[in-house]
Amino acid sequence: MKKLKLVVSDFHLGRGKYQSNGHLNQLEDFYHDNKFKEFLDHYSEGSYADGDIELIFNGDMLNLIQTDYHGHYTVVITETVSTTKLKTIIEGHPVFFKTLRDFLSHPSHTMTFVVGNHDQEMLWKQARVIFEEAVGREIQWKNIHYQVDGIHIEHGHQYEAVNRMDPTQLFLTEGLPEPILNLPWGTLFTIQFIVRLKQQRPAVDKVRPFRMIIYWSLFHDTWMALTSLTRLIMYFFSTRLSKNRYRQSSLKMTLKILREASVFPDLTDAARRILRSPDIHTVIFGHTHVYKHVPVGDAKQYINLGTWTDVISLDIESFARRSRLTYVRVDYDPQTARAIPLLRHWIGRIPLEDDAMGL
Repeated sequence: MKKLKLVVSDFHLGRGKYQSNGHLNQLEDFYHDNKFKEFLDHYSEGSYADGDIELIFNGDMLNLIQTDYHGHYTVVITETVSTTKLKTIIEGHPVFFKTLRDFLSHPSHTMTFVVGNHDQEMLWKQARVIFEEAVGREIQWKNIHYQVDGIHIEHGHQYEAVNRMDPTQLFLTEGLPEPILNLPWGTLFTIQFIVRLKQQRPAVDKVRPFRMIIYWSLFHDTWMALTSLTRLIMYFFSTRLSKNRYRQSSLKMTLKILREASVFPDLTDAARRILRSPDIHTVIFGHTHVYKHVPVGDAKQYINLGTWTDVISLDIESFARRSRLTYVRVDYDPQTARAIPLLRHWIGRIPLEDDAMGL
Protein backbone atom coordinates (compact mmCIF):
# COMPACT_ATOMS: atom_id res chain seq x y z
CA MET A 1 0.00 0.00 0.00
CA LYS A 2 1.37 3.41 -1.01
CA LYS A 3 2.00 5.73 1.95
CA LEU A 4 1.77 9.47 1.49
CA LYS A 5 1.23 12.73 3.36
CA LEU A 6 -0.09 15.94 1.80
CA VAL A 7 0.54 19.21 3.65
CA VAL A 8 -1.15 22.52 2.80
CA SER A 9 -1.69 25.81 4.63
CA ASP A 10 -3.02 29.35 4.39
CA PHE A 11 -6.17 28.84 2.31
CA HIS A 12 -8.00 31.51 4.36
CA LEU A 13 -11.52 30.29 3.60
CA GLY A 14 -14.12 32.93 4.41
CA ARG A 15 -17.90 32.97 4.07
CA GLY A 16 -17.75 32.52 0.29
CA LYS A 17 -17.22 34.46 -2.91
CA TYR A 18 -20.56 36.27 -2.80
CA GLN A 19 -22.55 38.02 -0.12
CA SER A 20 -26.23 37.21 0.46
CA ASN A 21 -27.18 40.21 -1.72
CA GLY A 22 -25.17 38.83 -4.64
CA HIS A 23 -22.33 41.34 -4.32
CA LEU A 24 -18.70 40.18 -4.34
CA ASN A 25 -17.40 39.46 -0.86
CA GLN A 26 -14.31 41.69 -0.56
CA LEU A 27 -13.04 39.71 2.43
CA GLU A 28 -12.98 36.31 0.70
CA ASP A 29 -9.47 35.15 -0.24
CA PHE A 30 -10.00 31.56 -1.41
CA TYR A 31 -11.30 30.90 -4.92
CA HIS A 32 -9.77 27.50 -5.66
CA ASP A 33 -12.48 25.14 -4.39
CA ASN A 34 -12.56 23.27 -7.72
CA LYS A 35 -8.77 23.11 -7.92
CA PHE A 36 -8.73 21.64 -4.43
CA LYS A 37 -11.26 19.04 -5.57
CA GLU A 38 -9.02 18.13 -8.52
CA PHE A 39 -6.08 17.94 -6.14
CA LEU A 40 -7.68 15.47 -3.71
CA ASP A 41 -9.37 13.53 -6.52
CA HIS A 42 -5.95 12.98 -8.09
CA TYR A 43 -4.59 11.57 -4.84
CA SER A 44 -7.62 9.30 -4.46
CA GLU A 45 -7.49 7.64 -7.88
CA GLY A 46 -5.18 5.56 -10.06
CA SER A 47 -2.00 4.45 -8.28
CA TYR A 48 -3.18 6.27 -5.14
CA ALA A 49 -6.60 4.59 -5.00
CA ASP A 50 -5.67 2.26 -2.14
CA GLY A 51 -3.04 4.51 -0.58
CA ASP A 52 -2.50 5.28 3.09
CA ILE A 53 -2.83 9.06 2.77
CA GLU A 54 -2.83 11.70 5.50
CA LEU A 55 -4.01 15.22 4.67
CA ILE A 56 -2.48 17.84 6.96
CA PHE A 57 -3.90 21.36 7.29
CA ASN A 58 -1.06 23.49 8.65
CA GLY A 59 -2.91 26.52 9.97
CA ASP A 60 -4.92 29.46 8.61
CA MET A 61 -7.07 27.18 6.50
CA LEU A 62 -10.12 29.07 7.80
CA ASN A 63 -10.19 32.86 7.95
CA LEU A 64 -12.41 33.00 11.02
CA ILE A 65 -11.00 36.28 12.33
CA GLN A 66 -12.15 38.06 9.15
CA THR A 67 -15.59 36.45 9.20
CA ASP A 68 -18.41 38.54 10.69
CA TYR A 69 -20.79 37.50 13.44
CA HIS A 70 -24.27 38.72 12.45
CA GLY A 71 -22.71 41.65 10.57
CA HIS A 72 -20.19 42.60 13.27
CA TYR A 73 -16.48 41.90 13.71
CA THR A 74 -16.04 41.24 17.41
CA VAL A 75 -12.94 40.59 19.51
CA VAL A 76 -15.05 39.07 22.31
CA ILE A 77 -14.99 35.57 20.86
CA THR A 78 -17.04 33.01 22.74
CA GLU A 79 -17.66 29.45 21.63
CA THR A 80 -21.06 30.48 20.25
CA VAL A 81 -19.52 33.28 18.18
CA SER A 82 -16.95 30.90 16.72
CA THR A 83 -19.37 28.10 15.87
CA THR A 84 -21.75 30.55 14.19
CA LYS A 85 -18.95 31.93 12.01
CA LEU A 86 -17.66 28.44 11.21
CA LYS A 87 -21.09 27.39 9.95
CA THR A 88 -21.16 30.33 7.52
CA ILE A 89 -17.75 29.31 6.13
CA ILE A 90 -18.94 25.74 5.64
CA GLU A 91 -22.08 27.00 3.88
CA GLY A 92 -20.00 29.34 1.72
CA HIS A 93 -17.71 26.58 0.42
CA PRO A 94 -19.91 23.55 -0.32
CA VAL A 95 -17.54 22.09 -2.95
CA PHE A 96 -14.57 22.32 -0.59
CA PHE A 97 -16.27 20.54 2.30
CA LYS A 98 -17.89 17.90 0.10
CA THR A 99 -14.43 17.22 -1.31
CA LEU A 100 -13.08 16.69 2.21
CA ARG A 101 -16.03 14.47 3.05
CA ASP A 102 -15.48 12.33 -0.05
CA PHE A 103 -11.73 12.09 0.58
CA LEU A 104 -12.17 11.07 4.22
CA SER A 105 -14.81 8.47 3.36
CA HIS A 106 -11.92 6.25 2.25
CA PRO A 107 -10.91 4.04 5.21
CA SER A 108 -7.18 4.60 4.60
CA HIS A 109 -7.43 8.39 4.46
CA THR A 110 -6.90 10.50 7.58
CA MET A 111 -6.63 14.19 8.41
CA THR A 112 -4.72 16.36 10.90
CA PHE A 113 -5.51 20.02 11.59
CA VAL A 114 -2.79 22.25 13.07
CA VAL A 115 -4.28 25.49 14.41
CA GLY A 116 -2.98 28.82 13.06
CA ASN A 117 -3.53 32.43 14.08
CA HIS A 118 -6.42 33.01 11.63
CA ASP A 119 -8.26 29.88 12.78
CA GLN A 120 -7.43 30.08 16.49
CA GLU A 121 -11.16 29.66 17.07
CA MET A 122 -10.78 25.98 16.23
CA LEU A 123 -9.49 25.60 19.80
CA TRP A 124 -13.15 25.42 20.90
CA LYS A 125 -14.42 21.87 21.37
CA GLN A 126 -17.78 22.56 19.73
CA ALA A 127 -16.11 24.15 16.70
CA ARG A 128 -14.16 20.94 16.23
CA VAL A 129 -17.34 18.88 16.51
CA ILE A 130 -19.04 20.98 13.81
CA PHE A 131 -16.02 20.71 11.51
CA GLU A 132 -15.88 16.94 11.95
CA GLU A 133 -19.61 16.69 11.23
CA ALA A 134 -19.04 18.66 8.01
CA VAL A 135 -16.26 16.32 6.82
CA GLY A 136 -17.91 13.16 8.16
CA ARG A 137 -14.95 11.91 10.16
CA GLU A 138 -13.08 12.43 13.41
CA ILE A 139 -9.75 14.09 12.75
CA GLN A 140 -6.57 14.73 14.73
CA TRP A 141 -6.19 18.23 16.22
CA LYS A 142 -2.91 19.92 17.12
CA ASN A 143 -2.89 23.26 18.94
CA ILE A 144 0.71 24.29 18.19
CA HIS A 145 2.71 21.76 16.18
CA TYR A 146 2.74 18.22 14.82
CA GLN A 147 5.82 15.99 14.70
CA VAL A 148 5.76 12.82 12.67
CA ASP A 149 8.43 10.68 10.95
CA GLY A 150 11.21 13.20 11.57
CA ILE A 151 9.14 16.14 10.28
CA HIS A 152 8.19 19.14 12.40
CA ILE A 153 5.00 20.75 11.06
CA GLU A 154 3.90 24.07 12.53
CA HIS A 155 2.08 27.12 11.23
CA GLY A 156 4.78 29.58 12.35
CA HIS A 157 2.93 32.40 14.12
CA GLN A 158 4.42 31.44 17.49
CA TYR A 159 7.77 32.91 16.43
CA GLU A 160 6.63 36.53 16.37
CA ALA A 161 5.34 38.44 19.39
CA VAL A 162 2.49 40.08 17.52
CA ASN A 163 0.75 36.77 16.71
CA ARG A 164 2.03 34.49 19.46
CA MET A 165 -0.65 32.63 21.43
CA ASP A 166 -0.08 31.85 25.10
CA PRO A 167 -0.21 28.02 25.24
CA THR A 168 -0.63 28.17 29.02
CA GLN A 169 -3.74 30.38 28.82
CA LEU A 170 -5.68 29.82 25.61
CA PHE A 171 -8.88 31.22 27.11
CA LEU A 172 -9.75 34.14 29.40
CA THR A 173 -12.30 33.64 32.17
CA GLU A 174 -11.63 36.09 35.00
CA GLY A 175 -14.51 38.51 35.52
CA LEU A 176 -16.31 37.28 32.41
CA PRO A 177 -19.76 35.64 32.14
CA GLU A 178 -18.30 32.91 29.91
CA PRO A 179 -14.85 32.00 28.54
CA ILE A 180 -13.46 33.88 25.54
CA LEU A 181 -10.38 33.32 23.40
CA ASN A 182 -7.16 34.91 24.61
CA LEU A 183 -6.32 36.71 21.38
CA PRO A 184 -2.80 37.92 20.52
CA TRP A 185 -2.49 41.59 19.58
CA GLY A 186 -2.08 40.75 15.90
CA THR A 187 -5.53 39.16 15.84
CA LEU A 188 -7.10 42.16 17.58
CA PHE A 189 -5.37 44.41 15.04
CA THR A 190 -6.68 42.34 12.13
CA ILE A 191 -10.26 42.34 13.39
CA GLN A 192 -10.41 45.99 14.45
CA PHE A 193 -8.13 47.62 11.85
CA ILE A 194 -7.26 45.46 8.84
CA VAL A 195 -10.84 44.30 8.15
CA ARG A 196 -12.03 47.89 7.82
CA LEU A 197 -9.06 48.82 5.62
CA LYS A 198 -9.50 45.70 3.47
CA GLN A 199 -13.13 46.60 2.79
CA GLN A 200 -11.84 49.81 1.18
CA ARG A 201 -8.63 48.40 -0.34
CA PRO A 202 -9.11 44.60 -0.74
CA ALA A 203 -5.53 43.94 -1.87
CA VAL A 204 -3.84 45.59 1.10
CA ASP A 205 -2.90 42.34 2.86
CA LYS A 206 -1.74 40.60 -0.31
CA VAL A 207 1.14 42.88 -1.31
CA ARG A 208 4.78 41.77 -0.91
CA PRO A 209 7.00 43.40 0.21
CA PHE A 210 4.54 45.43 2.30
CA ARG A 211 6.75 48.52 2.46
CA MET A 212 6.24 48.97 -1.29
CA ILE A 213 2.49 49.53 -0.95
CA ILE A 214 3.20 52.12 1.74
CA TYR A 215 5.54 53.99 -0.62
CA TRP A 216 3.10 53.62 -3.53
CA SER A 217 0.12 54.75 -1.46
CA LEU A 218 1.90 57.85 -0.14
CA PHE A 219 2.38 59.04 -3.73
CA HIS A 220 -0.75 57.69 -5.48
CA ASP A 221 -3.33 57.25 -2.69
CA THR A 222 -2.05 59.96 -0.40
CA TRP A 223 -5.12 60.82 1.65
CA MET A 224 -5.96 57.17 2.30
CA ALA A 225 -2.33 56.44 3.24
CA LEU A 226 -2.03 59.36 5.65
CA THR A 227 -5.35 58.73 7.37
CA SER A 228 -4.61 55.01 7.66
CA LEU A 229 -1.15 55.61 9.11
CA THR A 230 -2.59 58.09 11.62
CA ARG A 231 -5.29 55.60 12.63
CA LEU A 232 -2.64 52.87 12.90
CA ILE A 233 -0.45 54.88 15.29
CA MET A 234 -3.44 55.87 17.42
CA TYR A 235 -4.75 52.30 17.47
CA PHE A 236 -1.41 50.83 18.50
CA PHE A 237 -0.89 53.09 21.49
CA SER A 238 -4.53 53.02 22.59
CA THR A 239 -4.56 49.22 22.66
CA ARG A 240 -1.06 48.59 24.00
CA LEU A 241 -0.99 51.22 26.74
CA SER A 242 -4.46 50.68 28.20
CA LYS A 243 -5.97 47.86 30.24
CA ASN A 244 -8.79 45.71 28.96
CA ARG A 245 -10.30 42.60 30.50
CA TYR A 246 -10.74 41.07 27.03
CA ARG A 247 -7.00 40.88 26.37
CA GLN A 248 -3.65 40.75 28.08
CA SER A 249 -1.16 43.58 27.75
CA SER A 250 2.22 44.49 29.19
CA LEU A 251 5.04 46.92 28.49
CA LYS A 252 7.37 43.97 27.89
CA MET A 253 5.10 42.53 25.20
CA THR A 254 4.62 45.97 23.62
CA LEU A 255 8.39 46.39 23.29
CA LYS A 256 8.64 42.92 21.75
CA ILE A 257 6.00 43.78 19.16
CA LEU A 258 7.84 46.99 18.24
CA ARG A 259 11.21 45.22 18.08
CA GLU A 260 9.95 42.34 15.97
CA ALA A 261 7.60 44.43 13.83
CA SER A 262 7.36 42.67 10.47
CA VAL A 263 4.31 42.13 8.31
CA PHE A 264 5.67 38.88 6.91
CA PRO A 265 8.70 37.63 8.83
CA ASP A 266 11.35 35.22 7.64
CA LEU A 267 11.07 32.06 9.73
CA THR A 268 14.34 30.52 8.55
CA ASP A 269 16.17 31.12 11.84
CA ALA A 270 13.33 29.52 13.80
CA ALA A 271 13.47 26.50 11.50
CA ARG A 272 17.23 26.18 11.95
CA ARG A 273 16.80 26.12 15.74
CA ILE A 274 14.27 23.30 15.51
CA LEU A 275 16.52 21.39 13.13
CA ARG A 276 19.20 21.19 15.82
CA SER A 277 17.22 18.29 17.21
CA PRO A 278 18.75 15.01 15.99
CA ASP A 279 15.24 13.58 15.58
CA ILE A 280 14.07 16.24 13.09
CA HIS A 281 15.25 16.35 9.47
CA THR A 282 12.58 18.65 8.00
CA VAL A 283 10.70 21.70 9.28
CA ILE A 284 7.52 22.74 7.47
CA PHE A 285 6.04 26.18 8.19
CA GLY A 286 3.32 28.29 6.59
CA HIS A 287 2.21 31.74 7.77
CA THR A 288 4.50 33.93 5.65
CA HIS A 289 2.63 33.25 2.35
CA VAL A 290 6.04 32.99 0.65
CA TYR A 291 6.97 29.46 -0.40
CA LYS A 292 10.62 28.49 -0.10
CA HIS A 293 13.01 25.60 0.24
CA VAL A 294 16.18 26.02 2.31
CA PRO A 295 18.67 23.14 2.59
CA VAL A 296 20.27 23.04 6.06
CA GLY A 297 23.51 21.08 6.12
CA ASP A 298 23.75 17.89 4.12
CA ALA A 299 20.63 16.09 5.28
CA LYS A 300 18.14 18.62 6.64
CA GLN A 301 15.79 21.21 5.16
CA TYR A 302 13.27 23.95 5.84
CA ILE A 303 10.19 24.23 3.62
CA ASN A 304 7.58 26.96 3.68
CA LEU A 305 4.24 26.00 2.14
CA GLY A 306 3.30 29.42 0.78
CA THR A 307 -0.41 30.01 0.21
CA TRP A 308 -3.25 29.20 -2.18
CA THR A 309 -4.44 32.82 -2.07
CA ASP A 310 -3.31 35.60 -4.39
CA VAL A 311 -0.01 37.34 -3.75
CA ILE A 312 0.74 40.70 -5.37
CA SER A 313 4.45 41.32 -5.77
CA LEU A 314 5.72 44.88 -6.17
CA ASP A 315 9.30 43.65 -6.18
CA ILE A 316 10.99 44.25 -9.54
CA GLU A 317 12.25 40.64 -9.77
CA SER A 318 8.81 39.07 -9.33
CA PHE A 319 6.43 41.88 -10.28
CA ALA A 320 2.95 40.44 -10.84
CA ARG A 321 -0.27 39.25 -9.29
CA ARG A 322 -0.02 35.51 -9.01
CA SER A 323 -1.35 32.45 -7.30
CA ARG A 324 0.82 29.38 -6.71
CA LEU A 325 -1.00 26.33 -5.37
CA THR A 326 2.00 24.99 -3.48
CA TYR A 327 2.00 22.05 -1.09
CA VAL A 328 4.34 19.47 0.39
CA ARG A 329 4.07 15.84 -0.64
CA VAL A 330 5.75 13.42 1.73
CA ASP A 331 6.83 10.21 0.03
CA TYR A 332 8.50 7.27 1.77
CA ASP A 333 11.64 5.44 0.69
CA PRO A 334 10.57 1.81 0.01
CA GLN A 335 13.88 0.47 1.37
CA THR A 336 14.41 2.56 4.52
CA ALA A 337 10.85 3.90 5.09
CA ARG A 338 12.41 7.37 5.55
CA ALA A 339 10.04 10.25 4.91
CA ILE A 340 10.97 12.38 1.89
CA PRO A 341 9.16 15.77 1.87
CA LEU A 342 9.00 17.59 -1.47
CA LEU A 343 7.72 21.10 -2.19
CA ARG A 344 5.36 20.87 -5.16
CA HIS A 345 3.10 23.10 -7.24
CA TRP A 346 -0.40 21.90 -8.14
CA ILE A 347 -1.46 22.92 -11.64
CA GLY A 348 -4.64 20.89 -12.10
CA ARG A 349 -4.14 19.81 -15.67
CA ILE A 350 -1.39 17.99 -17.52
CA PRO A 351 1.30 18.36 -16.39
CA LEU A 352 -0.37 17.80 -13.05
CA GLU A 353 2.45 19.37 -11.08
CA ASP A 354 5.77 21.10 -11.46
CA ASP A 355 8.82 21.80 -9.34
CA ALA A 356 7.88 24.82 -7.22
CA MET A 357 11.49 25.97 -7.13
CA GLY A 358 11.46 26.46 -10.88
CA LEU A 359 8.60 28.94 -10.87
